[in-house]
Amino acid sequence: MEHYVTLFDSLFLPQGLALHASMQRHLSQYTLWVLCIDDQTHEVLSHLNLPNVRLLQLSQLETDELLKVKSERSKGEYCWTITPFAPRFVFEADSSVQRVTYVDADLWFYKSPQPIFDEFENSRKQVLITDHAYAAEYDQSAASGKFCVQFMTFTRDGGEKVRKWWEERCIEWCHNRFEDGKFGDQKYLDVWPTKFQDSVHILSKFQWTLAPWNAIRFTAEQGIFFHFHGFRIINSETADIGPYPIPRSYKKLIYQPYTKDINDAITLLAKNNYKIKSQTNTVKNSMWSWAAIQKRYSYFRDSLRGKIIQF
Repeated sequence: MEHYVTLFDSLFLPQGLALHASMQRHLSQYTLWVLCIDDQTHEVLSHLNLPNVRLLQLSQLETDELLKVKSERSKGEYCWTITPFAPRFVFEADSSVQRVTYVDADLWFYKSPQPIFDEFENSRKQVLITDHAYAAEYDQSAASGKFCVQFMTFTRDGGEKVRKWWEERCIEWCHNRFEDGKFGDQKYLDVWPTKFQDSVHILSKFQWTLAPWNAIRFTAEQGIFFHFHGFRIINSETADIGPYPIPRSYKKLIYQPYTKDINDAITLLAKNNYKIKSQTNTVKNSMWSWAAIQKRYSYFRDSLRGKIIQF
């Protein structure tokens, strides 16, 4: 059985539920651990009692190190700081778990990820990371990093030295700015293939891990999952899909079914008396500032806005 861990707060419950819906369709035996950033997330998910989901409550797990830096960092920066801890919390919660895959809450599977694990096992390494695989015109490797914190696998034993090193670096510094070769939790990964060359495997099939920044490089049919980076809910009917140009084939094959999952999540939450909140303020203050990116990379077009229901 594969174990996954993700983290999000109550604002991103719709994306978290969409991730879970995609896993229910395409994964056979699995457990999704959700590190609940706020207590409301834990309360809602406890009530929903979703299949194959186990909950972790951050307020019960925060270490002294985390609490020390919490007040010094924005909400987005603190979530980044927590990310290396997420696999650790799973290993500590269940001694039978031998490997954990961290996934971003805005990932969405439309095929089984088993081929990814097959390649990882054949590598005989202990940590798996994935390349951003930017389309050339959107390459942000210098600022944001070559590798993406989106789908990362750590084994309990051999992967611990890498995860622990990452955890220590994020405690030392994890901010939403480029400084001395660092950016958030992500630029740290750039050194892993050399610093931990005997432990870290880079997924070779870039086309399996699709996202807005590489959608024009690969066809939608090639992917296993899509990373809905920049997708933000404005209200129960409208979403901002972000500034990247998305090929029409992606909209039909990926964005349309994803927005159905988002709609289903919104409906389920409404039935359970959870009021959907706008995510636009999070966009302005989050780890990915679209306004700043657009200012830096003038080739981005204006953000598209579309009805969620009629996308």
